[in-house]
Amino acid sequence: MLALKRISAFRHPRLHPLLDLATATVSALSEKPQVNLLDLEPDLLQATLARHFEERNAKAFRARQVAHWIFEGDVTSFDEMTNLPLGERRALADAFVIREPEVATVSVSTDGTAKHLWRLTDGELIESVLIPSRERLTLCISSQAGCAMGCTFCATGWGGFRRHLTPGEIVSQFRGARRWAATNGYGPISNVVYMGMGEPLANRDGVFPSLTLLNHGYGFGARRITVSTVGVVPGIEQLAERPEQFGLALSLHSPDEELRRELIPLEKRWPIPVLMDALRKFDAAGGRRITFEYTMIDRLNDDLSLVPALAEMAGELHAFVNLIPFNPIPDKEWVASPMARIHAFARALEERGIDVFVREPRGRDIAAACGQLRTEKLVQLGG
Repeated sequence: MLALKRISAFRHPRLHPLLDLATATVSALSEKPQVNLLDLEPDLLQATLARHFEERNAKAFRARQVAHWIFEGDVTSFDEMTNLPLGERRALADAFVIREPEVATVSVSTDGTAKHLWRLTDGELIESVLIPSRERLTLCISSQAGCAMGCTFCATGWGGFRRHLTPGEIVSQFRGARRWAATNGYGPISNVVYMGMGEPLANRDGVFPSLTLLNHGYGFGARRITVSTVGVVPGIEQLAERPEQFGLALSLHSPDEELRRELIPLEKRWPIPVLMDALRKFDAAGGRRITFEYTMIDRLNDDLSLVPALAEMAGELHAFVNLIPFNPIPDKEWVASPMARIHAFARALEERGIDVFVREPRGRDIAAACGQLRTEKLVQLGG
């Protein structure tokens, strides 16, 4: 009921500053495609629904009922809102939609990792991944169809950038995965990471509202949500300005600028010194965790000579370092660093006071591991 308490202030819509926007939203419904309620941040959703019911001379509490069904009931149709009169459900269906992607396939790994392939209304495909462990169930969600970053260790961008996802398409992955997890005995989702397809901070118009929706609408704690980026500096700075304490994961993969340019083309636009300035601002905002993601590629970025520079960067920001064995992708001859070298790299960081973790590859057999998303299905579809 926390989500409902947060939005209960809208019992008097005439007093709310979003009323004009809500009125415009409702009045435009007859002229434009129906508004997907899943796209609306909690404040605007409540104000829009309040105006809708006010114009129908319906009771004001109906807006809160609908919000409850959206955020806590995970409904996919107005027919499921059984405590609303049939006439009100039909009126809602005439004015709005609850539009979610459809499940194209679900693949389950031998290690329990579950990958959803979602088909959007325009036919685009995106993926999300549920990763179970002893103490948590992490959901990895996508923010774009395709990716324009061109990172050489990641296959997502092979098909090019297709388009940004809307807030509703992003949170729908959470809603759908949550329903599937509950039905299949996985339990509740404990963490959400924006580490799926796409660069989240290149789609701030979709990602930032989705963060608000997850946190303020669905009641998912900000500290349990992490946004990943390859280094979009304006996005890092804007995320630092938000009051919520969302985590940030930087795909670093090398502390050396020249080597990082080979791995991440965006390094040319925002090189490490500029990136570090943005990370300092994020760190100065307080209470927000920074993680360095570091893919270990055999004889490319795993030399111990890179440890001092990496340790200096991580130490200044009190950042956590995730060492990730490279996951194989088609048409790339790279292989993961030997585990002995990865652990030696980790020990060298620990000796310099850095918190480090060697991540166990998950979901490789269903192409659900880091850097593999969408590849297998696109190859099968000929895309």
